[in-house]
Amino acid sequence: MGLELLKLTTGIRMVHVPYKGTAPSITDLIAGRLSATASSVVSTMPHVKAVRLRALAVTSAKRSLGVPELPTVAEAGIPGFGNDVWYGLLAPAATPRNVVTRLYEGVANAIAQPEVRERMLAGGLEPAGTTPDDFAAYLRAEVAKWSKVIRAAGIRAD
Repeated sequence: MGLELLKLTTGIRMVHVPYKGTAPSITDLIAGRLSATASSVVSTMPHVKAVRLRALAVTSAKRSLGVPELPTVAEAGIPGFGNDVWYGLLAPAATPRNVVTRLYEGVANAIAQPEVRERMLAGGLEPAGTTPDDFAAYLRAEVAKWSKVIRAAGIRAD
């Protein structure tokens, strides 16, 4: 999806090659059977450090704390590009507000702990923690953004 967004943003032509996971795509990239891929910092940096791959940029809107020397795609010359990978905690829509608040407070407290934060950073995750209302607004924006990419690229579930 990230490369589809890049194609739509820039107008460049690429052929999408579907893979059943990151590892096979990285293997083919190292072997020269692919020209590029978009993958997580955690998956690619060992190969970058071993000089088997060259990292060009991070797709997130801001630089990664794990590899601050890498520019963002926007900084590398494609203004406005941002493809953040995120994880969130979701509950059924009918969950009482006090339960949602308690879950939020528990998670916020956990990711504020230095040892939890360090483990997350070591795994390539940057703890952000946001309020339930802010996260709901973010999700709405993500759905709108990716719906446009899906329609424009003609993506369909198989």
